[in-house]
Amino acid sequence: MTEIVVRPATVADVGAVLALWTVGAENADRPSDSAADVERLLARDPEALVLATDGEDVVGSVIVGWDGWRCHLYRLAVHPSHRRRGIGRTLLEHAEQRFAAVGGKRADAMVLDGNDLGASIWTDAGYSRQPEWSRWVKPL
Repeated sequence: MTEIVVRPATVADVGAVLALWTVGAENADRPSDSAADVERLLARDPEALVLATDGEDVVGSVIVGWDGWRCHLYRLAVHPSHRRRGIGRTLLEHAEQRFAAVGGKRADAMVLDGNDLGASIWTDAGYSRQPEWSRWVKPL
């Protein structure tokens, strides 16, 4: 394994990101992802999609969403072959630094109730479930 590098994604990474999400992310109960979706995100905020790379391989990701008011984290994923190496924590630390730099006060993440692996990553990083909130959604 080479040194893990954390960097913003580029359009050239889109295929590798989608492949990572297929094997390394929770994909239940969400709309399917497409190259156009990821490219639109990068066009709107080129620093929003943060990757962990091992050489040329994309092995981790997190979307660091800042809308000028709230700090949202999405699509935290680590390739199964690279788990338990601190990559998820490194990605979250990078995200939190970005939020602090823009004046963010609190980061949130949505984790499916049955996603025990995801819940453990967030708990280990110091996040806690907020039971008094419910998420309301409407497909567009």
